[in-house]
Amino acid sequence: MGLFDKVTKQVKVTQQLDDGAALSSPEAFAAIALAAVASDGYLSEEEAQSIPFILSHMQLFKAYSDDMMRRLFDKLLARLQHSGVEALVVSAKDSLEPDLRETAFTVATDLVLADGVVTEEEETFLQDLQGKLGIDSDLAQQVVRVMTIKNRG
Repeated sequence: MGLFDKVTKQVKVTQQLDDGAALSSPEAFAAIALAAVASDGYLSEEEAQSIPFILSHMQLFKAYSDDMMRRLFDKLLARLQHSGVEALVVSAKDSLEPDLRETAFTVATDLVLADGVVTEEEETFLQDLQGKLGIDSDLAQQVVRVMTIKNRG
């Protein structure tokens, strides 16, 4: 047995337990927003900071203080770094209230389109998200159309 074997095993178990914990519905919504921004494989500091600002204007997050929002995104960023975008979305999908799925897809689309460039990875992410959240194709196309118009200027 090596010097760090016992310590390393404990750390790994703790990470697995933390990562596997179910998300609340607001956490799941924020996780989808974070995944959308990170879907191109790059998450800038500016992008990461814009998400709490955008979400703080939503009724779902009105009760969240700045400190609560920071802790929420610290938790989600750790999960993203540990498990990746796909795993973050899957865990979020299972925890997100059904009546928030269309809203989460709309916010994710807005975040992807905000910089005016849609990468192949981002397009694939939105198509996968649409399927995972059960968003109707016609509605998804309408959302993309409206968010494209919104983000032109």
